[in-house]
Amino acid sequence: MSQTATLANVAASATSVTLFAAEGDTDLVSRSVFNDSAAILYLKYGATASETSYTVRIPAWGYFEFPRGRGGSIYDGVVHGIWSSATGAARTTEVA
Repeated sequence: MSQTATLANVAASATSVTLFAAEGDTDLVSRSVFNDSAAILYLKYGATASETSYTVRIPAWGYFEFPRGRGGSIYDGVVHGIWSSATGAARTTEVA
């Protein structure tokens, strides 16, 4: 089985932005985010992240790797993010 890594840079924003589109890909192997910013990144599984509605808070220069759920699957739905200050970027990687 061949695997393909897709990398993207998502500019920091003070409004909710899409970090990953919904995949529905049963072959999804991993997803990760490096917060390349001095500001906090609030990452949300689903749409419309905010500083009070998020899944994980990634500190400045922090890294987050999506955990495996039951059966070894990785969350493959839409993921949004918002920063406490619009500086820097999210460096995203998705492997399928």
